Amino acid sequence: MNILFLCTGNSARSILGEVICNELLAGQGIAYSAGSKPVGEVNPAAIITLKNHGNSTHGLYSKNIDEFTKSSAPKIDLLISVCDNAASDCPVWLGNGEPKRLHWPMADPASVTGLTEKAAAFEDTYQILKSKLSELLS
Repeated sequence: MNILFLCTGNSARSILGEVICNELLAGQGIAYSAGSKPVGEVNPAAIITLKNHGNSTHGLYSKNIDEFTKSSAPKIDLLISVCDNAASDCPVWLGNGEPKRLHWPMADPASVTGLTEKAAAFEDTYQILKSKLSELLS
């Protein structure tokens, strides 16, 4: 099963989803992430949060959804949008296959200010995603 997490910037929520999901899939599939307007780097607070939980951050980067519209791109079975706006505001799927879709509206922890508050927002987002994904994949 191939799962794609979509958001606008692909620097925080979708990146966390990709990493957590790959850990939970444990070789039973592959999770990816992308954005319609990637910011070009993974948010440093996302990296810190992932490392605090023992997750590898090797190879993570902010990707454009266009990478998944190429004929050589993997077929996506499940698309999970994590934008906090309506699902219609998230990127439109133009890639391979007709995946099932889920929309999990989540506030963007990258928009939180203050070091303590930002760290707490990323931790909350991590825990919410891990809980939702654990339930989904069980």
